[in-house]
Amino acid sequence: MSASPLLVRPQAPDANGRVLEVTPQSAGWAHVGFRLHRLAPGQALDAVEPGREACLVVLSGTAQVAAAGLDLGPVGGRASVFEDRAPGAVYVPAGQDYRVVATDAVELAVCTAPGHAAAEARVIPETEMPREVRGQGTNTRYVRNILPEGKPADSLLVVEVITPGGHWSSYPPHKHDTAEAGHETALEETYYHRLNPPQGFAFQRVYTDDRSLDETICVQDGDLVMVPRGYHPVGAPHGYDLYYLNVMAGPERRWIFRNDPAHDWIMRR
Repeated sequence: MSASPLLVRPQAPDANGRVLEVTPQSAGWAHVGFRLHRLAPGQALDAVEPGREACLVVLSGTAQVAAAGLDLGPVGGRASVFEDRAPGAVYVPAGQDYRVVATDAVELAVCTAPGHAAAEARVIPETEMPREVRGQGTNTRYVRNILPEGKPADSLLVVEVITPGGHWSSYPPHKHDTAEAGHETALEETYYHRLNPPQGFAFQRVYTDDRSLDETICVQDGDLVMVPRGYHPVGAPHGYDLYYLNVMAGPERRWIFRNDPAHDWIMRR
């Protein structure tokens, strides 16, 4: 059985430590870009994103970060994405060069979207990313908003979520693929998945009302799922905690979603 066209699996690292990449061209959409780098101690990544802003998320490890000539100091520090603390994060305006040097082994996410070079690079402090609890029962999950709509940026929305084993997330199924003022915004989205223990798996379904898109994807540790449109719930099996990093962007920088009407009753229980 062939893999879903929405699934992107990691590869062996290239010279820059890149193991995974999604571009607007490869995804067939207009806004979201994502790269995942695994940097060895002392390894450096030098890059610039012409016409695109970036949110650098140090998922694990510690790195020295500089952008547009500014030394932003050491960023990060958590041992893994499952440690109960915020990641290191840096916002880089469009077109500004940046340099990341790994102090120890680093897992770095580079989240990009269209932007303008009208701001200054900045570290996003841990105090701006408190852990929030959403849902109840087996719909409980733990959320950190890394770059929410209330913080300065042009297009990007970035958030990370931990879903305990046996729980559901992005649930009830919701979508944000239609621009309808005050009711729904059109946002492309990627889900970068990690599992603990890493030999686990999880399931993500991506489907539309008319089922012209209907994919159920078994994700493994390090996989990425693209959500161009439709509802996109995630389930974590018993015994395996699931982490995912979401990157969203679209014509309007607001997250307004609509639940699947067939399952919206769950919210009224």
